[in-house]
Amino acid sequence: MRSSETAVPEPSYKSYMCVICGFIYDEAAGLPEEGIPPGTRWEDVPLTFTCPDCHASKDDFQPLEF
Repeated sequence: MRSSETAVPEPSYKSYMCVICGFIYDEAAGLPEEGIPPGTRWEDVPLTFTCPDCHASKDDFQPLEF
């Protein structure tokens, strides 16, 4: 990389919590057992996704703020 080029950092991964049961979806970990590979951003999780614990819809998840 030349000195005039700057690397754009990858945005950090986020976590989202089901407001019904408290299940946490971690973008870095994904949910391989549900067919969602590690590194899958929340916006790339299918709209048909449901919470693996309580079956709430994707709309029932909120971002965790640290």
